[in-house]
Amino acid sequence: MPDQLHARVAAFLDTQHVMSLATAGPNGPHAANLFYVRDGLGLVWVSDAGSRHSLDIASNPAVAATVAPDTAEHAAVRGVQMHGRAARVDDAAEAQRLRAALAERYPFLKELARAPEALRVAFAQVAVYRLDPDDVVLIDNSRGFGHKERLMLRREG
Repeated sequence: MPDQLHARVAAFLDTQHVMSLATAGPNGPHAANLFYVRDGLGLVWVSDAGSRHSLDIASNPAVAATVAPDTAEHAAVRGVQMHGRAARVDDAAEAQRLRAALAERYPFLKELARAPEALRVAFAQVAVYRLDPDDVVLIDNSRGFGHKERLMLRREG
């Protein structure tokens, strides 16, 4: 069952494009919507290192995220909730691999090569971040009101 749930969560994440990332830092809780790419069940995004959520992650890596399509029908409510730890990806080769994955998923990033230099420079300067979930909940009201399935990923150590 965990392998099937893992595959269903991954498939759902691949159909969506925006996550809501919740952080907590010196100025209290904060939420930000971000484009992401899935890497395993980890979520990867780019952001300015000086943005509030990036500064929060630097001081407190505990985060939560949700991914859900917009709907007004209760039976159509589906989504993923997760919490875990986020961090800036400092390894240059890994950051490049993840930037390439983002560019593959979002055509506008592939087109940066033809974009004005200022935009290319700005994208090259943003940092790559990764959320590694400890716990993932798949919500699917098509299986019953408030139906939830939990996937515990917490690593020992």
